[in-house]
Amino acid sequence: MAQNNQDETLSLLTRLSQKPGVQSTLILSRENGTIIRTSGLISKSSSANPNSTLPASGEDAPDNYTSGRKESGIHSAEDVASMVWSFLGAAGTLVDELDKDDEVKLLRLRTKKNELVIVPDPKFILVAIHDTPPA
Repeated sequence: MAQNNQDETLSLLTRLSQKPGVQSTLILSRENGTIIRTSGLISKSSSANPNSTLPASGEDAPDNYTSGRKESGIHSAEDVASMVWSFLGAAGTLVDELDKDDEVKLLRLRTKKNELVIVPDPKFILVAIHDTPPA
């Protein structure tokens, strides 16, 4: 039954990463912010496929490259995970100070170029990064 649930989650992540405008998805550990799965973002692995939903290995690759193209503003999955972890911690502190009985359920951060949707779960943190549609 656990395998079926894992297969469903992987299927949902794969479908989400294939939606128009979705650049990247990450699943982070709620415990310490480590990357469990990623798709779309480059990792610090030269063997990592940017479209893979499998975890990356540990060899270093040049920053700011995806699919062989240099793009400004692109960060490694590890960098994004670290920034999201810090942002979620700060948001959690804010919510705790406002009301100890409340908790963060969804964060949306919109910039001129991208929107990050962060969904904290008791075990995981889902992050979806997609293009910001024109206004």
